[in-house]
Amino acid sequence: MHFSEVTGQSLAKKGLLNLWHSGKLPHALMITGKEGTGGLPLALALAQYIFCEQKQEHDSCGRCAGCVKVKKLAHPDLHLSFPSIPPKPGTKASSKIYMNEFRDFVRQSPYGSTFDWLQFINAENKQGNITAEECRDIIETLNMTAFEGGYKVQLIWRPEYLGKEGNILLKLIEEPPKQTLILMIAEDTEDVLNTILSRTQQVNLLPLTITEITDALISRNQVEPRRAGQAAQLAEGSYNNALQLLHYTGSDLLLPLREWFNGIFTNNGITLNKWVEDMGKTGREQQKNFLLFTQQLLGHALRMMLIPGYAPPLPEDEAGFAGKLAQRKFAPEVYQKMDTAINQTIHHIERNAHSKTQLLYLSIQMQYLIQGQELKVFV
Repeated sequence: MHFSEVTGQSLAKKGLLNLWHSGKLPHALMITGKEGTGGLPLALALAQYIFCEQKQEHDSCGRCAGCVKVKKLAHPDLHLSFPSIPPKPGTKASSKIYMNEFRDFVRQSPYGSTFDWLQFINAENKQGNITAEECRDIIETLNMTAFEGGYKVQLIWRPEYLGKEGNILLKLIEEPPKQTLILMIAEDTEDVLNTILSRTQQVNLLPLTITEITDALISRNQVEPRRAGQAAQLAEGSYNNALQLLHYTGSDLLLPLREWFNGIFTNNGITLNKWVEDMGKTGREQQKNFLLFTQQLLGHALRMMLIPGYAPPLPEDEAGFAGKLAQRKFAPEVYQKMDTAINQTIHHIERNAHSKTQLLYLSIQMQYLIQGQELKVFV
């Protein structure tokens, strides 16, 4: 993988390249970032750069034998460890057993989560881990001479799954053989052994911006710009979340939002009933994503009302819709109560409550709230 193929993370890329060019690349790095921010792609881009035989200043060439081997995750001096499960009862978990599956997974889902990976290998409810035996194998492998006479790179994806067995690696991490890089990719450093964490230099990844996710979805996944932008808004800085949202969101979300608010603001029961029927026929994930999208636009409307000159990072028609909401000058407390009502509806829908009932109740709540009233429920 090229650095240019890693979405966002310009500061992390620049920092790693500067360390390499200055000859100060640490022998143990911990890349940390939430799911979907690009830890694994960034680590693979660094490994490809190290093994590249015709390095450019800012990226690997992508054509030499070293680059081709890393792209296939088949370079003899690139060693991979990741959470795995025993293939059958009475056997030990081992990354080596699942190496072909891991290559396929990374090729298909480089931003995928550990949950995605474990489902990929049909782990079901089994907990993946990196065993003590695998830690000993890592030590033995890295103490051998490099196959191609240069660097050896040990990539450990999700060191959180090492558990206390990770202490076996402490001496190796502190004093690895010459020209050896130990590269760990973590999502939650609180679950990484402090003894390991203290022996690595951390590279912290930022959540991806809406623009970065949108551009990547359009260029790499050929997603229509509007759908890409809507997914990016809801993805909370995670490219993987954006891809999941696209899977569950089948159409433009602004159109049903316009219809819903038209029924709410005009007290049109026929319009609202039709909207509830139509939305109720969609899947629960679609309903949840619609409500999250509504919250996003309400948040932008509130900012437009309170912050002079605020320009929401939205497509023109979505920004225009938020602007019209802002012009109604609802009190901030009304926005807060609408947000709370939507959160409660999402909570119930996630727990398999009857969705049409929840959506109808929410619609009536919203009608009361914009009039400065609250719906009283008598039990």
